[in-house]
Order: sequence, then structure tokens, then C-alpha cells
Amino acid sequence: MAEEVSNKQVIFKNYVSGFPKESDMEIRTTTVKLELPPGSTAVLVKNLYLSCDPYMRTRMKLSDGGYLGVNSAFKPGSPVEGTGVARILESGHPDFKKGDLVWGITGWEEYSVITTETLFKIEHTDVPLSYYTGILGMPGATAYFGFNELASPRKGESVFVSAASGAVGQLVGQFAKLLGCRVVGSAGTKEKVDLLKNKFGFDDAFNYKEEHDLNATLKRYFPEGIDIYFENVGGKMLDAVLLNMNLHGRIMVCGMISQYNNTGGSEGIHNLMNLISKRIRMEGFLVSDYYHLYPKFLETVISYIREGKIVYVEDIAEGLESAPNALVKIFTGENVGKQLVVVSRE
Repeated sequence: MAEEVSNKQVIFKNYVSGFPKESDMEIRTTTVKLELPPGSTAVLVKNLYLSCDPYMRTRMKLSDGGYLGVNSAFKPGSPVEGTGVARILESGHPDFKKGDLVWGITGWEEYSVITTETLFKIEHTDVPLSYYTGILGMPGATAYFGFNELASPRKGESVFVSAASGAVGQLVGQFAKLLGCRVVGSAGTKEKVDLLKNKFGFDDAFNYKEEHDLNATLKRYFPEGIDIYFENVGGKMLDAVLLNMNLHGRIMVCGMISQYNNTGGSEGIHNLMNLISKRIRMEGFLVSDYYHLYPKFLETVISYIREGKIVYVEDIAEGLESAPNALVKIFTGENVGKQLVVVSRE
């Protein structure tokens, strides 16, 4: 008879309006049998690390399930879901075996039964496993494909990254520098601005909260205009960027965190005529569009890490019970670097 163990979970209580709160989630303990039903092609995993990401806010509302689609909203009364790192305890799938380390979509709980559609086997363990929630996982792939594949960057171009100290932004800036671009980032605290300039190697950075005229700010930092804007913020920042883009500039739309918690709908953008006059290409993307290229990404970025060409900052919360606070922190700007939760270090 299969062993039955307790399973601590982070339960999503109900749909959220405005900024998410810790009270929108609760910790609950249930039990789980450590076996799969006969004929199952899923895997049973022990979760080790969980990723906290801005897009998860879009899954907390019923209206349209966010930009991931109408069926992507979290289910009240069920565990929160997100990307994580786990070890397989039982497998019904021929591509995975007991003991394998994997990353992909999992539940916010100690043990999960998950399908293998978005599951990647971890082959390289000479780097911290937590890196697969970030630089070697979904955020890292987002930064790499959004910038290197979609933006068509060229040496010497000027690149602006908003929310630049976050999990994606800190990597976009470093990928741009490795290609010989000039990079400026924006962030929300002096500490984060210092990180951008002194640790991540950005050419310059500014605290957007201290700037009263973003158009004038961007003209100061980009006197010759912006060639590539990696968009993580939206709203007033996007409006100001449109005024400062160069001819044939590219705007890669990764996220719009300034809009996720609005209760009255998204802010209007006033300067879209610049798309025409400056022949700007503005394109949204989801990282899942590029997962077929993941081996290429992994080979490139893991070599950057091993050679010391890229640095990475994590903000680590210990224990599953800390997960609600960790997730809320990324919407108040309290986290520094990639926010993740340790469920178990085995």
C-alpha cells in the first residue's frame, strides 16, 4: 500500500481586485498518496523551489484569465500554480524516471501530480538548482528570446529596459551588453539603481519614482534616441518611450506590471502615432512561443554563467508558508532580484 504523507499547500481563496494581499491565499495541509493511478502518463513530484512572477497576477482575476487566455485563471479553493523545480518520485511517462530533476509548471504545495507538457529535465547540476526558476528557466528564456530573437539587436544600438532589476530585466541588460549595445535601465529604489550600474553592468540607470517628467528623463539618458525598448511596465513609461524611439525602433512587449492591479481598466496610451511616423515595430510575445529553442538558450546561457560573463541576483524566501508574502512583494517592489521560494532543500 502506498505511503500517505502530509502535503502543505498555498490555496488561492478568491478572485482579486486591485493589489493582491497575503490574505488572498491561505496555507492548508492535506494528505497525498505517493503513487500514481494505473495507466497515468503524469509524474508525481516533490517540489523544491517555486518561482514568483508578475504574470501570476493576471491569473488571479476571472474576467479573462489575463493575457495567457480565458482558461488560465487560478481556481478558488485550489493550489496556486507557477513554475518550479522538483524531483520526480514516480513517473508514468517514458521520458521521465524516478529521481529526475525537472522544472516546469507545478502546484504551490509540497507534492504535486503534473502533466509533462511543459516539463523540462534538468541535466546540468553544477549550478544552483534555484537558477531553473530564473536565469535558466522561464524568466531567463523570456529575456533571451525576447531580446536576442525578437528584437534583432545590433552592436552599438541604444537599449532601454524598464523594471530592469527584476528577474527578466537584469538579464536583458546583460545580454544587450554582451552584444555591444549601450544599455540604460529604470528601477524603483536607489538600491536597485546601484545594482544595475555596479553589479549588472548597465551603462546607466535611474529611479523612475524620482522623475516627474519621464519624457525629459529619457531625452537626458538617450540624447540620440532609443533603438530597442524591452517593455515590462506599460502606462506612462510606454507613453514617454514612444516619444523617444528612433526610426525603425523595436519595442518588445514582455509585460505591463503597472497595469495589472488597476481596478478601472488599463491606462490609455496617447503617443501611438509615433508607431507610424517612426516606423516602429511593437510586438508582444509569450516565452512559450520559443520553448522549442530551449536547448539553444540553455547551451548559450549556461556557458555565460560558467565563464563568469553574467551575474544573477536572487531574493529567496524560506518555506512554503512564506510564499504568499513573497508573491505580494513583487507588486510592491520590495524584492531585490529574482523572487523565489524554497519549499525543500532535500
